[in-house]
Formats: sequence, structure tokens, C-alpha cells
Amino acid sequence: MRLFEAIVEANHRAVAGDSQAGLHPSEFTSELPVVALTCIDPRLNALFPSVLGLPAEQFIWTRNAGNIITGPLSSTMRSLALACAIKGGQEIALIGHTDCQVAKTTMMQLLERFAALGIERRRLPENLNEFLALFASERQNVVKCADIVRRSPLIGPKVPVHGLIVDIETGKLEWIVNGYETAATVAGGVSSGIPKGEQTLDALAEIGNLALSELKFPETKIGEAAATAQQWVAQAEAAVEKKFPPEPPQPTALPPKLPLPPPIKMKLDFRKVKVDFRKLRRR
Repeated sequence: MRLFEAIVEANHRAVAGDSQAGLHPSEFTSELPVVALTCIDPRLNALFPSVLGLPAEQFIWTRNAGNIITGPLSSTMRSLALACAIKGGQEIALIGHTDCQVAKTTMMQLLERFAALGIERRRLPENLNEFLALFASERQNVVKCADIVRRSPLIGPKVPVHGLIVDIETGKLEWIVNGYETAATVAGGVSSGIPKGEQTLDALAEIGNLALSELKFPETKIGEAAATAQQWVAQAEAAVEKKFPPEPPQPTALPPKLPLPPPIKMKLDFRKVKVDFRKLRRR
């Protein structure tokens, strides 16, 4: 049994009234700690990490309004990625909750509340829908965010990404995205459109034994903006172009010349031309 299989089973037993239900973290040392993203709702403070059956030291908690992820390279993704890379997070859980106020708030209501705080509309981003990423269904939001994290280049394919909903009243967990299944699909090379690192290098090698020594991998500290994934891709493209320069454009062949039509011969018989000079006037 995997970690979240045991977590969900123990949670359901506890909610059903089994006083003996519980998790034994010592049996899952290779799958801990867990990195979790939840909403900022203060009602969650009393639920985590106890609803997962985890000790506090094995629970890396990140939060934002609505447990929203706007993109694979967003600031929330940065936190999840560093939680795995620095704090040793082994699995990621995106946990929404019932009765979410972010899901219940419309854009007009939000603008009214901003105005009540003295914030004018002209000071807010032009595209508020994109900036705030409001949603109407917590379930849909969790599924969407799990897909974004799974496709993010910041998260390795070996890290399971789970999606769950917790009942704010009972603490019962609903497991709606099984990260073990999606992780197996990604590891098998079927999946989400982001190839594994080994596959990417193999593909480059097949182009023509690309020398990796030509690529300069920057050694920078976290937070420095000099080295980005886009720069690495640009270096790779430049190295490939250096080894395989584009062929010069071939001159476009002109269409064959069509033969000119034969000249038209006309004969004018002046004897048949009559001019009445009396009708001509001097100017």
C-alpha cells in the first residue's frame, strides 16, 4: 500500500468512528515528507496535518487564496519546487475544501470589496479574470492545478501529484486525482507533453551526436534571474545550428520563355483612301 492509499483509508475509518484508525509514518519513510498546497481559510488550521495522519515535521504546508496555481512557472510552482528540491518533499498534495469563499465570490462582488477598501478599479490589473484566476468549482480547480503541476518542468516525473478535497465540517478526504497513476503514465513516456530529461538528451544525440560540452550550464544561486530555462533552450538551439548550419537558399528556377506570336503584316492601299480637303480647316 502506498502512502496516500493508507492516508485516505485511515481518514475514512476515523471519520466513520474507528478510534483505532491511524497512520504509521515509520512505514512510509521513503515517501515523506509531503508537500501540501491548501487555501488560506483559517478553518483549515484545525484540520492539518491531522486529517492526513502525519506529524508536523513530515508536512510542508504552502497556502494561497483558493489553492490556485496560475501556470507551470508561477510563484506557487516555485514554492512547490523548492519544497521538493530543498526540503526533500517526496509527494505533492493539492487540497481544496468545501464551502470555499473564493469559489463563491463573483468578480462584481470582489470589485465592490476592493472599492470598500479604497482600491480604485484603474489601479488593478486590466485582466482581472486572468490575474485572480477565480473559479466556480473547487473540484475543477483541483483537477486543473494537478495537471499544471504534473506538466511543470520544475517538478520531476518521479514525484506523485495528488488532488484531494477535504470536507470543512467533517475532515473527510476525497481523493480525486491519483498521483501514482499519473506518475506511472509520465514515467512510461505516454503523458503530458513534457519529455523526460534522458529522452530529451537522447533525441538531441540522434540529431548528430551533439556535444554537450558546447552547452554552458550556468552555476547560479536560487533567486538569480540570469539563468532561465529559456536561455538553456536558446543555447541548445545555437549548438545544433552550429553543427548543422542551414543550407543556402537555392535560386528559384525561372519559368521557360514562351515563344512570341508571329508579327502581324498589314498592307495599306493608299489608292483606296479618299480625303476631302475641303473639310479641313486651318488652326
